[in-house]
Amino acid sequence: MHPQLELLLEIQDLRMQRRGLADGTLTDLEADVFDIKIEDAIRSLDEKVEELEGRLDRGVRARYHRIADSAPRVVAPVLNGICYGCFVALSTARASEADRNLRVDSCEYCGCFLYHLD
Repeated sequence: MHPQLELLLEIQDLRMQRRGLADGTLTDLEADVFDIKIEDAIRSLDEKVEELEGRLDRGVRARYHRIADSAPRVVAPVLNGICYGCFVALSTARASEADRNLRVDSCEYCGCFLYHLD
């Protein structure tokens, strides 16, 4: 897999964890059990996301920010030729390219970065 795609997946995972903390998914009881302060955990996640964003190439980072501002998912899997960001089929030629995970590609319909599972 392309290193930039791996970074994007890490960023997306951290952002989802942050969203869960901010939305109250972690209860006060769980925070006490794990001995963490939710505000500190959110701040730590924000710092890590910022660090990883800094490692993205300029063009990828700009596209990432455009997508991240409007969608919860920045990276979507492609399975059987279907983008799971928008559930639209990619062209057969595009979905069957041998090097499809070795480059940074995005869906022409929803704009999500893509990684292929099949």
